[in-house]
Amino acid sequence: MKRSAKWLGNLGVLVALAAGLVVWIMLPRWGVLAVAVLLGLWLVLTRSGRLALAATRVGIASLPQRWGASSVIIVGIAGVVGVLVAMLAMGEGFAETLNRTGDDDTAIILRGGSQAETNSVISRDQVPLVSSLPGIAQGSDGRPLLSPELSQVISLPSASDGSDVNAQLRGVGPKAWEIRPQVQLVEGRRFEPGLRELIVGDGAHQQFSGLDVGNTITIGNQTWTVVGRFESGDSHESELWADAEIVASTYNRPAYQSITARLAGGGMQALKAAMAADPRLKLDIETTRSYYSKQSEGLTKLIKVLGTVIGAIMAIGAVFGALNTMYAAVAGRAREIATMRAIGFRGLPVVVAVMLETMLLALLGGILGAALAWLVFNGYTVSTLGSNFSQVVFSFRVSPELLWSGLKWALGIGLVGGLFPALRAARLPVTTALRAA
Repeated sequence: MKRSAKWLGNLGVLVALAAGLVVWIMLPRWGVLAVAVLLGLWLVLTRSGRLALAATRVGIASLPQRWGASSVIIVGIAGVVGVLVAMLAMGEGFAETLNRTGDDDTAIILRGGSQAETNSVISRDQVPLVSSLPGIAQGSDGRPLLSPELSQVISLPSASDGSDVNAQLRGVGPKAWEIRPQVQLVEGRRFEPGLRELIVGDGAHQQFSGLDVGNTITIGNQTWTVVGRFESGDSHESELWADAEIVASTYNRPAYQSITARLAGGGMQALKAAMAADPRLKLDIETTRSYYSKQSEGLTKLIKVLGTVIGAIMAIGAVFGALNTMYAAVAGRAREIATMRAIGFRGLPVVVAVMLETMLLALLGGILGAALAWLVFNGYTVSTLGSNFSQVVFSFRVSPELLWSGLKWALGIGLVGGLFPALRAARLPVTTALRAA
């Protein structure tokens, strides 16, 4: 009966610790600041706090004598923070790349109920109907700024190992340049309508081989010439652009997949209302910012979940490393702790002192892991599959928010890893500790 009660009590403590760790990691900055201020006031203004500070200084002074064991905590927690921040930086970089692709001044039109271009079909006779609707901006020639487009997944050799990987060939209309002014040529020229010519994004140029300006490549059993390279600072840099009509004829595509249009002032509501009033246009419309943000949600959530799970698994290992190290430290300092207890240090100052020492080591590990993640991964360029199963080139983004989250994880691990050794130090009988030493 006593054994069961003890087991249930230990289980309750573990559950409470896990819940507390979750709350701590989710705590906003003002909450962490409030906790730090309250702890600082307690340490400075109360007798127990001042005793805890004195005991902490004694423990920190002895760290050089057990630096090897203490480094286990630092390295373990640095690994947790580094991996966690790197994983989350990948998701944040992917989301930021897609979020930069759209804005609130352009709209994308898809077939009603379609979630992406890949499952959308817009017939050719619907294009002139859409172009005559209100809400679409006019170009310098007085014509509507809209581009009927289609997307084709093609296979190209990877620049890294030569293996075939998916790429996105986008067929665009003549107005695509005015609709997307962020697309700027950095080499070569634009493709000529009616010819099998390509311009390639800078990300695609890095990701795939054979895309230098002047090269010819085979796509859809046809020979295409690369005539230009562009930068856009968004996911379009992962694409190859060509004349929509030539892409359609090459792949026998009788319809388009989407229409991208630049909106006039307040044009979204007018365009949406006009489309809804025409029964021939069973189409959906949203801003490109909203569309590309939705495209990134799934993968971003997956990366965040995987990063958190992997970080949690590694955190468990780091907690056990901290437990072993601090238990050994408490055992090695048994006489020192017993002496402090004998001269008037109560249990609470001893507990706080051991935990502060552990959290200091954890903070050092967190800073080390965060610094390594920032130095190694911030701006590191990779590619992954987008919603159309083509490669999207993007860069890791190690933001201050991610570094802050990593430090909170480090302190949380230190809190859990130092608690039980701290309680053991406080409960250590003075006479037993002095005899054992």
